[in-house]
Order: sequence, then C-alpha cells, then structure tokens
Amino acid sequence: MFENLQDRLGSILNGLTGRGALSEADVSAALREVRRALLEADVALDVVRSFTDRVREKAVGAGILKSIKPGQMVVKIVHDELIEMLGGEGVGIDLNAPAPVVVMMVGLQGSGKTTTSAKIAHRLTSRDRKKVLMASLDTRRPAAQEQLRQLGVQANIDTLPIIAGQSPTDIAARAVQAAKLGGHDVVILDTAGRTHIDEPLMVEMADIKKRSNPHEILLVADSLTGQDAVNLARNFDERVGITGLVLTRMDGDGRGGAALSMRAVTGKPIKLIGVGEKMGELEEFHPRRIADRILGMGDIVSLVEKAAENIDAEKAAAMAAKMAKGKFDLNDLADQLSQMQKMGGMGGIMGMMPGMAGMKDKMAAAGLNDKLFGRQLAIISSMTKAERANPDLLKHSRKKRIASGSGTDASDINKLLKMHRQMADMMKMMGGKGKGGMMKQLMGGLAGKMGLGGGGMGGMPDLSNMDPKQLEALQKQAEAAGLGRPGGMPGLGGGGLPGLGGAKLPGLGGGFPGLPGLPKKK
Repeated sequence: MFENLQDRLGSILNGLTGRGALSEADVSAALREVRRALLEADVALDVVRSFTDRVREKAVGAGILKSIKPGQMVVKIVHDELIEMLGGEGVGIDLNAPAPVVVMMVGLQGSGKTTTSAKIAHRLTSRDRKKVLMASLDTRRPAAQEQLRQLGVQANIDTLPIIAGQSPTDIAARAVQAAKLGGHDVVILDTAGRTHIDEPLMVEMADIKKRSNPHEILLVADSLTGQDAVNLARNFDERVGITGLVLTRMDGDGRGGAALSMRAVTGKPIKLIGVGEKMGELEEFHPRRIADRILGMGDIVSLVEKAAENIDAEKAAAMAAKMAKGKFDLNDLADQLSQMQKMGGMGGIMGMMPGMAGMKDKMAAAGLNDKLFGRQLAIISSMTKAERANPDLLKHSRKKRIASGSGTDASDINKLLKMHRQMADMMKMMGGKGKGGMMKQLMGGLAGKMGLGGGGMGGMPDLSNMDPKQLEALQKQAEAAGLGRPGGMPGLGGGGLPGLGGAKLPGLGGGFPGLPGLPKKK
C-alpha cells in the first residue's frame, strides 16, 4: 500500500541524514519534497499543509540545526508527526459494555462490509473467546443475507435465521433479542449500503441506531478510493455518528492517502485494517508501526506477533530438535516455505524488517519472490516420500518425472536442490559444536550491540515469550543501537533474520538465515 510513499520519503530523508550540518534552506527544500510526496500519495491537502507546518516549526529551531546529528533529528520529527497524524496510540474494538455488545457496520456498497463483519466475528471468537451473533440487515442486495449466513457456516459463527419480508429495523431488534436469549457476548449488525450516499440510506441508519443502541458504529471504507473515502467518513460521522473506521484492501497497490487522511479529517480512530481476502487477514491498526513501515524502519513487533499466530509450536519444537542435530530434509524446507507464505510471503516479511524494505525490489529483480516459493512447493509436492527425505536419490529420470508433475523444468529442480544444500549446510553450522555454532555467535553479537543479555540463543532473548510492550521496548533498544535505520543492520549477510530465533520460532530464526540470499552478479 505505502510502497511509493516509502520510497519517496526514504530517499528524501536519506539525503538529510547523510549531511553533517543542515541549513534552514536544506530543511525547507526537503519539506517541499515531503509535501509533494504526500500529495502524490493522495493525502488531503489541508492534512499535508498542517503536517509540513508542524514539522517545519519543530525542525527549524536553533537546537535542531546545531545538534550533533541534525538530519536524524529531522527524521525523528517527521516520524513523530506521522504517528500523530495517524492517531497516536492504537485503539481496538471497545467491548466494555453490558452483553450483548452491539457493533453496527456501516458503509457504501462494495466496500467489504459483509466480509469484514465475518472477519471481525472470527477475530473476536478465536482471539478473545467471545460468543458472537451476526445478523444481515441488507434486504435490498440480492442474496446479501445468504452471503453472511454462508460466511457464518465457514467460520462456525452463529447467524440470525433469515425471515423474509422483515424490515432492517425489525431485524436489528430481533437480533439484539436473540443475542440476549442465546447468551451471546457480541452481536454484529451488517447494514445495507448504496453505491453513493443518499437521504433514505442515512434515515435507515439513524432508525437502526435508535432501535439497536449500538456501542460501536464502525465505518467500513475501501482504502483504494482515496479522497472520496475521506468525504464519505465525514458524511457518515455527521449524520449517524461513527466510533471508528475499518479500512479494507490495505494489501492493494493504492497510494495510502485515505489511511493517512481519515484520522486527521474525522478525528475518529482507524481500528482495524483488512490485509487480504482470507478470514484471518484482519489486523489491528497501530499508528507507530505503520509510521515505522512508511519510513523504512521495519516492524519487528508485528512480525513476531504474526509468527506467534502462524507457527505451530509442536512442529517448531520438532524442527528445532532436528536442526540441533544438523538434519534438514526437503519436508523441512517445504514447512519453512509454507510458514513464510502464511506470514505474508517474502515481500511482507522484508517490509517489516528494519532496513530491509529496499531489498524487496532487488530480490524481485533477482527472481526471488513468492511465485518462486509456490513453484518450489509444487516441485516438493511432486516428489515421493523417499525422495523428500533423501534428495540424493534424485537422478535425471526422477527429475524428468517431477518436472512434468509440477509444471516446471529440470533447471528449477536443480535450483531448489542447490538452495536446499546451502540451507542444510547452514543448519549444520548452526547446530555445530565448534565455537557454539554460527547462529549462536551471530545472535550473541547482535545482542551485544543492542545491550541485551541472557535468555534465548547465544544471549538473545526469546521473543516468543514477550508481551507487546516488552517487544516495543526491545525495538526501541534496537533503534537506539542503529538497527532501526535503513541499512542499519550490522553483520547481516544474505538478508538473514537474527534475533527472531529461539526454539519456539524456527520459522523465523531457522527459515531465513538459510536462504541463499541474492545471486552474485557475474
């Protein structure tokens, strides 16, 4: 979503940090470029204006221009103001009310209300252990109620039985009553949308609000609609009164202007963002983490949280034990590749790594992308159990059979085997006794640079057992040690991922260091 903005701001701010001293003219020139970059990203003009004015006010003070590293101070000011523009602290869905808590979903047609309702219900059920009832109030769109019922069946979530001919306000009252009788904690009302805002829609929303008395009114907006989404939010807030925003399609290639403008224009927090089509692809919106990603500082906390959600603890422990013995077959490689896909693929993980955002383009140019991983998984799936456990069996005739089974050719299979050999050699070095193993030394060295001691592998704390506050404190320490700046990860070869190891997270600590990195230019 924010890739273009990230590239533009990264190059502007890198130009500032590279200088020993800054004049007022330098700061003004940089801010002109920042302003242009934000406008190109479709951020609202008044939001851009107030943002650059606030940054200029703080950045042109005598204290900044005479400080030891003025460029870095300006970057910090831009970073802080970006967080402020996005809303300061993250705000989740508020369930602090007598049960059943009514959550009303509003928005235009096609913004993803019905799917988002099911995603929120799934999140509340699986993560917060809440009993949720969903009800569709959309009596106009054909099969809208049936769509929500089907989503409920897929996610194993209760939906209100459909009674033909009932009005949206009657369905809302029936849903609240059914939730009380059924002992539900939360009831989600999926209201009707229109292709544009009109008077009947607003009247209907106000009537539903009166009948159901919702605790949360969430506006679902498509982040690809740009400035129109900002006007939509303003209208809904004035007529119905919203408590928060949910932005869908944040995984798209839009410019991100709506996300950056909406909080500033409406004053309402962005609570959740949809990052994919699957039921689990809904994330809380954390302004600090989004600002870190936009400025190329990475987002270790979200990465570790994603890992903790997606990595099977038993599989992880079994793999850690195998790795300790220096064993690593093609089944293990397939596990590592599928775990990386679950966590957002190579691009998603690289975007969250401090200083690694710029590597994505280089890796894509070298052909090391998520399509490659899909092909490699297809190749491994076309092998027999014996071949996966012992790749040495793969002679020419077998490779020919696997190639035709997976829709690839012999050169793809050879590349996969070469990658596996390099990873297997790396695993042996990690598990090697010698000087405590390469991974242990790398972890210890990184921990020393960050001023950390104890725990984990080689002095690196086990991130899988930390709560989000401890992780954020750790990220701040990393930034202070120079690991949060673009290009600031010392001692990393081939795009490795130290610091995310420990026996509980081998999908990170074990999967990445073994990747062969980018091919050398001949």
